[in-house]
Amino acid sequence: MARKAWILVLAMGLAVSAAAQTETWQLDPAHTAAQFAVRHMGISTVRGNFTKLSGTVQYDPSDPSKSSIEATIDAASVDSRVEMRDNDLRSPKFFDVAQFPTITFKSKRVEPAGAGKLKVTGDLTMHGVTKEVVLDVDGPSEPFKDPRGNSHMGASAATNINRRDFGVGAIPAAIVSENVAITIDLELVKQGGAKQ
Repeated sequence: MARKAWILVLAMGLAVSAAAQTETWQLDPAHTAAQFAVRHMGISTVRGNFTKLSGTVQYDPSDPSKSSIEATIDAASVDSRVEMRDNDLRSPKFFDVAQFPTITFKSKRVEPAGAGKLKVTGDLTMHGVTKEVVLDVDGPSEPFKDPRGNSHMGASAATNINRRDFGVGAIPAAIVSENVAITIDLELVKQGGAKQ
């Protein structure tokens, strides 16, 4: 009986230890940028970003495959530095933010992809359409502790999507390219830490 109890205690200890490996980090919107780039008339690249976003990352440094990410972007926060164009992007011709106010990403699979790199597969939902996309991630960096004792990590992610797959913009590809390059530079703060 004593042996069974010892085995049970050991198993519980191992389970607690494994659970403790996964840490919860919050996306720091003040130091995170979600950017996009599209070709205009095949002669120039127009870049923009979304200024309001949030998210949570469950990260296991010893086994990245146990990690996950969920992020939400306020579609109305689109900023391409031209007010008339931004209003057009918010309209039903593109993002239709009145009907589809958020863009979300929820990971389904995280895989190592070489030293300091990850491949994150997940569902991107935009304009009411959900499609699987793959993010190529550099990072995350080693945790950095600020003077207040809060932990920070950084990473960069990139992918390409076809806007028509999500029903965004009926405008001809000769005017605005269908391919959209997306780059996310993010900073994470350990849950409970004060943001800088």
